Amino acid sequence: MTIRWTRSASRFRRSELARLGDIAELVRSKNAGPFAITVDAFFGTREAYERVRLALPADAVAAAFKAPPGTVRRFELPELMVLKFSLGRAVPQGGRLDRDMHGAQHAEVLAELEIPRANGPQNQPS
Repeated sequence: MTIRWTRSASRFRRSELARLGDIAELVRSKNAGPFAITVDAFFGTREAYERVRLALPADAVAAAFKAPPGTVRRFELPELMVLKFSLGRAVPQGGRLDRDMHGAQHAEVLAELEIPRANGPQNQPS
């Protein structure tokens, strides 16, 4: 968990963030054909699943992967407590410039994303 102190309206407040990899039971990535990658986050509790589901939009994942906004598709599987993101590969699988033929290295990018604490200011009812 990362603890940061931020200044807001002349007051200092504690901001707690946790890496997605610390919240999820498993983060994995794999090929979804020669032109796409799928990254999955599996959660062990409903609370963890809901925390990340509410805090992680597809555009944030696109920014993490340096992909254009709107190019990442997000799938929610609530029965399995899984979030799935699909995005296009930078180069085709097996191409001369492909550095991750199986798509397995992409999981680490998602696992490093910081997720706000469950009851942070952005998640409190107005």
